[in-house]
Formats: sequence, structure tokens, C-alpha cells
Amino acid sequence: MTNIILNRRKFLGTTAASAAALASPIYLRRAHAQGGEVNIWTYNNFVPDDFKDQFESETGIKVNVRLVDDQGKQFNLLAAEAPSPTVDIVTVAGHRFLQFIDSDLLAPMDTDRLNNWGNINPTFSEGDWATIRGEKWGAPILSGMEVLAYNTDLVSQEEANSWDVLFSEQYRQQTAYILQDMFSVLMLKMGYDGNMVAYMDDPERAAAIVAEVQQFLIDKKPLVRKYYDGGAEIQQMFVNQDIALGHAWNGPIAQLIKDGFPIEMTVPEEGSYGFVYTYNIAQNAPNVDNAYTFLNAILAKPEIGAAMTQASGFISTYKDASQHLTEIEKKSTSFTDEELSRLQFFRAEANEMKYQLVDPAVEAVKAA
Repeated sequence: MTNIILNRRKFLGTTAASAAALASPIYLRRAHAQGGEVNIWTYNNFVPDDFKDQFESETGIKVNVRLVDDQGKQFNLLAAEAPSPTVDIVTVAGHRFLQFIDSDLLAPMDTDRLNNWGNINPTFSEGDWATIRGEKWGAPILSGMEVLAYNTDLVSQEEANSWDVLFSEQYRQQTAYILQDMFSVLMLKMGYDGNMVAYMDDPERAAAIVAEVQQFLIDKKPLVRKYYDGGAEIQQMFVNQDIALGHAWNGPIAQLIKDGFPIEMTVPEEGSYGFVYTYNIAQNAPNVDNAYTFLNAILAKPEIGAAMTQASGFISTYKDASQHLTEIEKKSTSFTDEELSRLQFFRAEANEMKYQLVDPAVEAVKAA
């Protein structure tokens, strides 16, 4: 069985990391000489270079990757080519599915053609966001999430197990969060649906919930040091010790962990929200068979999921992928099964109503 060693530049230089390898799935050899091509639109580092080279070598299928950097741009590109796209596989975030589905730009995913579908952690593959109109629409590959990040020299792991610590007198003026995103988190903490799908037929109820969160944030406003917008801001606040803890997306915190800063992140007991990047088959894709061969191959082994995490910085959706990461990589890009069980995922069905309510509420909190 052919092995290829992952590019050492993708690792932190440790012996454990450089020992990782992508083993060649046997079924790829049977697919050799299938030939042709598969065209993929995806983000930088979502297709590991070593996997791509091995896949091309063993299947004879040429992989053509076009990099994208924005969901809206990708939608516009695909819509412009419809109904005869040049692309086979696109990369859509789960909470953007409806936009693509309603425009007839994606084909339902035939999971029966993916022998390796079971290698995906069901937290990601079987969530309520993943099935729309009775169909699966994408293969989950990588994820990001909102976390509670805390300086381990100042805050204990036990304290960080609840979002309550973010609003405690003990850490007055030592906290920061993204104000708009905090609305969804607090709805969940208060026992509501932060996606607001449950209230689509009851706008008065939705308005009352947003008003409740708004008042809570106004009441707690003296405790927060800063409402921030970008990842670099919270990184700098942690480094300067302006804050002891904060709400953040996992990516900026992962970088601080890799840099050796005394910081950890968790999904608190009340839960949080995340999003999932998926690989999707374009409607009327010109190379459907090759697309499914590619998807089955990239889902084949946890080592591949680990390689995608190492290259992209996002969290792998693959079972056991963390076993192929170094300790520092595990700390920065993986969560326990218990933490993942607390995670919910963004959905888009109620977004118009939700943000018509949340956007003015955010401004009201800022002005209070």
C-alpha cells in the first residue's frame, strides 16, 4: 500500500507530526484509469496537496481546483453558469444551503454512493441543518464555532464551563464579545432557538425574545470591556491582558494556543453555535462520477481529515481525526465529544426575520 508523507511545512516541526501519513485507500487502485477530470471550487488548503497528488496518480482523474474566498461570490459564479456549470464540486457552508438549493444550483447528495460517509462524526452529518426537504445536500468536511475563550492563568476550567462567567462581577471590565453574535448564544442559553426557526410563524414571540436578550445585554453593559468585531482585536486584548475571557470564533483563539499563549477554549454547558463547510455536487455537474469518486476518497481516512485541519486551521468533521494531530494541534483544533454534543448549527430559514429584529437591537444596546 502506497504511503505519502505530508508536507512537513504544514506541521509544527515535531517528530509526532512529521510521522503522519496519508495511506492509499485500496479502492482507489481499482479506480485507476478511470480518467477524465473533476473541477472543484473551494477555499485555500481545503484539498491537501499530497492527497490531490495521490488521488490523481491512483485514479487518473485530474483535479482542477479554483480557489474561492467568499460564499456570495461562489453563488454568483455558479448562478452565472447555470444550468450548465463547468464545476463539479463546490464548497458551501451549511447555513447557506437554502440560497443555493432554492436557485437549483446544487444536486441532492446521494450518500449511497459514498461508502465512507460513516467516517463523518454524526454531530456534523446528522444535525438538523444537514437535511433539507428530506435530502442531504453536502458532505461535511470542516467546521468553525463560537467558543468561550479564557486565560488559564486567570480563569479556571470550572468557571469557563458556563456562559455566566462572561457576565460575572468577578470579571468586570475583563471581558469582550461580538455583540451581534452574542444574541444567538444568549437565546440558546435562555432556552430559546437562536436560529429563530421555531418562531417563523410567531413574529411577536420572536420580537419578545430579542427584546429580552437586548435588555439583558443593556443591564450587563457595565461589565464588558469591549464589543469587538475582528479576530485580531480579541487576540491583541488577550495578549495585552486587557481581558481575561471572551466570546470568540475558534480560529483566532487557535492561533494564540499554537503561539503558546496561556489560553484555552470550550463550548460551555449551555451550548453554542457553529457552521460547517461542506463539499457539494453542482446541479448538472459535467463529471458526476468523478466527483463522487473524489468525495469518497477524501472521506476515506481520519489522516486526511487531520491534514485538512493542519492546512486550513478549521476543525475536522472526521471521526478520530484528532488522533493524528500533535498535542498542540489537538488543543487548538479539536473538542471533546461532550463539548461537540452541546453544539448547534446555524440555519438560514428565519434569517430575514431574525436580523430585522437583531440588527436594531444591537444598535440599541450600543446606544444605551
